[in-house]
Amino acid sequence: MNGEEAIRRAYDAILKHDFEQAISWFERAIELEPACAAYHYKLSITYARSNKLAKAIHHAREAVRLDPHDEHYLFHSNHLQARELTIQAERIFEDSDGKLWLAVALLKKATELDPLSLEALLLLGVAYSRLNEYHAAVQAVKELLRLDPQHSLGRRLLREYEWKWKQYLNAGHRDSAEDTGKDRINDESTD
Repeated sequence: MNGEEAIRRAYDAILKHDFEQAISWFERAIELEPACAAYHYKLSITYARSNKLAKAIHHAREAVRLDPHDEHYLFHSNHLQARELTIQAERIFEDSDGKLWLAVALLKKATELDPLSLEALLLLGVAYSRLNEYHAAVQAVKELLRLDPQHSLGRRLLREYEWKWKQYLNAGHRDSAEDTGKDRINDESTD
């Protein structure tokens, strides 16, 4: 048996909705041809669909290592890493508000890795809001809505955060808020 035969058997297992068997066949293909990036990529996809994120990331990274010029492998690896960072940020939300800046850092990295991650953008907006950083919350939700204009929760949160931002400015925080906004613009322009 060669790697291609093992891959055919993996796809047969997928067609029968036997994902564990498919994983076994993909693993067998890799045993037979460990330097084949495509096999690692295919196994990574199957692991991801089976909610085995750590193993999916491992094989996605291995595919990128073996073939660093393949855009599909890199996009897939970045997408999985962004999912992992988003999950870590969600755990911080559940644990305590004291570490929300850590959640923000994780979610910003997630959106860098996968700019299309609606979940990361939504959570980033929520995190900023909980930190009373309404301008940043509005920006995150606007980006979400740029990607999905019909996102109902995003539309509701945008209205809420814009209202809170106006209330914040009207409460006498105008000078510090404007300074913070200018600092952010200056920081972003130097990146």
